[in-house]
Amino acid sequence: MSKPLKYAVFGAGSWATAIVKMLSENLDEIGWYMRSVYTKEHLLKEQHNPNYLSSVEFHLEQLQLSNDINEVASRADVLIFVIPSAFIHSELEKLNVDISQKIIVSAVKGIIPETGLLVGEHFHKAHRVPDDNIAVIAGPCHAEEVALERLSYLTISCSDTTKAENIAKNLSSHYIKTKVSDDVIGIEYAVMLKNIYAIAAGIAHGLGYGDNFQSVLMSNSIREMKHFIKKMHKTKRNINNSAYLGDLLVTGYSVFSRNRMFGNMIGKGYTVKSAQMEMNMVAEGYYATKSAHLLSDENCKSQLPIISAVYDVLYENKNPKKVFRRLTDKLD
Repeated sequence: MSKPLKYAVFGAGSWATAIVKMLSENLDEIGWYMRSVYTKEHLLKEQHNPNYLSSVEFHLEQLQLSNDINEVASRADVLIFVIPSAFIHSELEKLNVDISQKIIVSAVKGIIPETGLLVGEHFHKAHRVPDDNIAVIAGPCHAEEVALERLSYLTISCSDTTKAENIAKNLSSHYIKTKVSDDVIGIEYAVMLKNIYAIAAGIAHGLGYGDNFQSVLMSNSIREMKHFIKKMHKTKRNINNSAYLGDLLVTGYSVFSRNRMFGNMIGKGYTVKSAQMEMNMVAEGYYATKSAHLLSDENCKSQLPIISAVYDVLYENKNPKKVFRRLTDKLD
């Protein structure tokens, strides 16, 4: 009988904390890398993350906490990365252990800005991780609801479905239901794009648009997402599955959505910088917007009016009211 795989989580934000909580329902030992010495020391003393999901108490005997990324990576077989896309490149530069034979799981909701690559693509090219050792975690699932143990759903995608099923099993519990998929690239693009559309929903709300417009915005968003993903990676997929449409809806509508919150502030007149400072959390959609804009060629941009509108507001400093007034004529 083969030995059970050892798991480790990299990151200390709300989603990383939620994933550690899910794993702790099933595993006796979890490695946990966090950059902050303060967070580690607080966890060891108070048994909870001081900054995120502080209501979640951990059993310390299950956790192997460390501020050394190499120590955590060398001990584990399955490495789950939950570091925001804006910071993951600099964190991975600290790695000097060989992770090419590890199973890499991305719970990062964005593209690596420095390389323009999906997280899985980056691990394949920069760290020689085989494609069938790369997996992605998708929702619809908010960290805050995991903390409250409200019923939530996850999709784990890997080209090797046996590996996906092993990861899914270790994340499952009475409040987490899981399913598996082999559409790694499509789902990774979907988890990036949904944050852009959530920012759009937030901007619309901040500008005073109501539920009627929001429903039109969301229905156009899923069609736009389908067009974008199909152009990037053509394969058979049902865009109405929960990993695509469900994750988009919860991110676009939920009060827990930091991307919607960020967009709402922009719609109300905040500058990008002031909104980022006040939130004190990373809105992945901000970085994803630039990546999506760069990835889409000129012919494609006209078919991506929502992404283009968000880009114009966030990166071209155009007036949100005027941009969204023009956008309303492009939706149906």
